[in-house]
This record gives sequence, structure tokens and C-alpha cells, in this order.
Amino acid sequence: MGLSLSWLRCRTKRPPNGGLFIYRAGKMRTIVYIDGFNFYFGVLRGTDYKWLDIVKLVKHICHIQNPDIDIIAVKFFTAPVMTALATRGDKAGRSQDAYHRALKNSYPNTIEIINGFYVKEKATPPRYKKPADKLDRVEVWKLEEKQTDVNIALHLYRDAILKNCECSVLVSSDSDIEPALHFLCQDFPAHHIGLILPRRQPTEENEKTRPANASLSKLADWTRSFIRDEELKKCQFPPKVPTQKKPAIKPDYW
Repeated sequence: MGLSLSWLRCRTKRPPNGGLFIYRAGKMRTIVYIDGFNFYFGVLRGTDYKWLDIVKLVKHICHIQNPDIDIIAVKFFTAPVMTALATRGDKAGRSQDAYHRALKNSYPNTIEIINGFYVKEKATPPRYKKPADKLDRVEVWKLEEKQTDVNIALHLYRDAILKNCECSVLVSSDSDIEPALHFLCQDFPAHHIGLILPRRQPTEENEKTRPANASLSKLADWTRSFIRDEELKKCQFPPKVPTQKKPAIKPDYW
């Protein structure tokens, strides 16, 4: 199956004298940075693919983009579910824990789960109606994820400074990370950057797919613009994942 230009784009920054980008010879030590919150809402929500072997998926995509990529670490940025506001309550927390145990026991030397946290506070947004009436407001709980963007940006830059990798692959469409990529390009011009946008393949039936992020793509050496359903299907964990204690079991509602 050939690659489509709609899902593979190269950084607009060109080398001197009108040359072309050429992948360096030999394997590139690569770290992948996954925005778990962004990935869930862009790809997994409302699907049957939540029991996803995300390490297998990013290895598959990176190999297509550049076979010389050697993934030495995958950093998964997330936050513990706030069960008090979750639709399934404590069950949601147990499901997240099972998924994290499946990841850590399947890839003990590769995966690192980095937690932020959620904050809930009272908010009074306008009630939804047309036309909008700013005086007609309703009290709600506002839930925000904290530290994820900052954690991703700092890990990206720190790993480059310490020469922990030669290539960084970001899995996010969050524009808040754009400054970190900009400084990576500016301060480490030889550092390779890949971008996987967490969005499903656009189809006529899937009209709600989020748009591609051009501001991030222009800073990357290559961009994978969407993830195919068949790729998600092929990268599922088995229903039971062995661990050192009891197995991690796929939640029945996933």
C-alpha cells in the first residue's frame, strides 16, 4: 500500500542551497512522547479500540515513516481518573489501572507513565441556547488536566539537551507544545522531529474528526496526519495480559 501525501508531510524548513532532506544513515535513537488525554479524545473515544497496545502502534507508524528509527523509550503522559466525576465511577479508575499495568508489564524497559492531575472547580458558563445569552448562566463542575503540556515540553527539551535521543516523535495535536518544538528546531537543528497527529482517518461517516494541526506540522521533519482504524484493530492487547501478580484484564465495557 503506497503512502498518500495527505498523511505524510515534511518540515517546510529546507537545508541550504535548495537541497532535500535525507534520512541519516544508521539507526536513530528515538523517544516517543504521547499525550494520553489528547490521544483518547482524538482517536479512542467512542470506539472499541481502547485496549490499545500503543507501543506497538507507534513502532508500526514510525517504521513506515523511517525504517531507521529505533525506539528506545515511550513516555506516556496522562492523569489518574477523577472517579467522583467519571461516568462509571470507581470502575473507571480500575479500568485505567488495568490498562497501565498491561502497558508496564508488556514493555517494562520501554514505557514510562508520567502522571499529571485533574482539578475540579466551580464554573458558571452561559447556558447553551441560540442566540447566546451571557446573563443566563448555570453552575457546573469544571474539570481540567494539569501539568501534561508542561511535562511533555520539558521532557522533549531535556532529552535533547542530554543527548538521550537523536529523534523525538510527538503524538499530540495540542498547539501549546508548539513553542517547545520551535526551540528544539532552533537550538538543535540536527535533531530529528516526527509528529503523529492523534486523529482518525477522515471519512464521510466520521465528520467529527478533528482538523490537522498545521502549526505543529511545519516544525516536524515528517507528519502522520491520521491513524487508520485497521491499525488500531491490529494493535490490540489480548483480553488478558500476564503480569507478575494477577493478569491485567480488558474492561468489559471497552
